[in-house]
This record gives sequence, C-alpha cells and structure tokens, in this order.
Amino acid sequence: MKRIVLLLLLLPSLAFAQKITATSWLVADGDGKVIESVNAEQQRSIASITKLMTAMVVLDAEQDLDERINGVTRKDLLQLMLVKSDNHAAEVLCNNYPNGRSSCITAMNFKAWNLGLHDTHYADPSGLNVMNVSTAQELVKIVMAASAYPAIVEASNISQGKIKKKKRYFAFHNTNPLVATKEFIVTKTGYIRASGGCIVMMLDTKIGRRIVVLLNSRNTKTRIPEANQLALAY
Repeated sequence: MKRIVLLLLLLPSLAFAQKITATSWLVADGDGKVIESVNAEQQRSIASITKLMTAMVVLDAEQDLDERINGVTRKDLLQLMLVKSDNHAAEVLCNNYPNGRSSCITAMNFKAWNLGLHDTHYADPSGLNVMNVSTAQELVKIVMAASAYPAIVEASNISQGKIKKKKRYFAFHNTNPLVATKEFIVTKTGYIRASGGCIVMMLDTKIGRRIVVLLNSRNTKTRIPEANQLALAY
C-alpha cells in the first residue's frame, strides 16, 4: 500500500520530467545553489552560449566601445553577438581583440580557468566549433560572472535592436522571444547539431532569483518552453 501511495506522489514529477527533451539541465538559485538537475556534470557542446565568455573578455580588455570596426561600433557588435547571436560579430570582436584572435581565445580559456571551470573549453569565439564545451553545472558560474557586466545585462533585455551602418539601419531580434515579455539579468541561446537546443537564463521569479541551464534540447523550438517551464517549476 505504501508503495502505491509513493508511486502516486511521484507521478506528477515523472510526467513533468518526460516533457523535458534536454538531456542535461539544471535550476539553481541566485547564489548558484542547485535546486534540481539532470546530468548537470555531463560535458557537452555549448554552441552560441560561448558568446557570453567572448563578451566578457572583450569587455575586460576595456577597448573603446565607440570605436568603429568596418563601419560598426564595438558596442553594436557586442549587441549583435549577444542579441541576434551573430557569428560574424563574434569573429570580428575577437579578431580585433588586443594581439588578435588567438589572444582572445586564450583569454577566454584563462578566464574559465580562473573561475575554476575544469570542464569548460573554447576553440572559437562564436560557438560554431563543436570543441566549445562545458557542463550545466559550470555554466551556472559563467552566467553569474556575466551578470556583473552591465553591457551583457543590457543586451539580455533587448527584444529588438537596431544599428546604423553608413546611411542604413538594420533591425534584429533576440533569439530568446521571452525577452519581449520577461525581464532577464542574463540570457543566451545556442544551437548547432552537436549541441542541440541550448539556453541559459538568469531571472527573478515570484519565488526568487533563478538560473536555468538547458543543454541538448530536441531543437530550437523546444529549448525556450522547456527552460521557461523549469524556471516556473522550481
């Protein structure tokens, strides 16, 4: 009888777990304490979530954000990279990092090492390289570090951006559509075939600040509702 009662109590949580297609996910509080997780220590490709680290090292270098590179300011390139997840913008920023691209990637890996992240490695600034890897557990620390950068927080809350190049304006949208209805501290999506649908989010909910990391969701259409579901559930 006790086993039957226990099974009945577990049924709602089992049904919930079946709705999440991501093979690795985690929900933590604002201090990074894990509330619930599945395969949080599993190392996986992280696709464009890489761009959070690219942004941090570019900002750490304290280069002029108003400097124009190929007709676009460094600030605009940061927003294109973080909001639209533009791969070319990431490459341009890294190529124009002090001493060039290799120094930029070295700085990304060094910052990960300084954060105590032993399962995180970067091979390029955009995330197209399958060798850009991390774990849900370590991505929590990256999101927390990123939250200290006002430029990243600002970009995480831009639903639709606009930049001017020469005499033309170009509009772009956030790859996380939830930005149109929610306020985030940090959010970044990612997708390549090796990574599946990915997303990280830090936001305030009715029950407190939450960090959600979701890796290898079925596709780009499942990652957003699954991450939102996790943020509301825990």
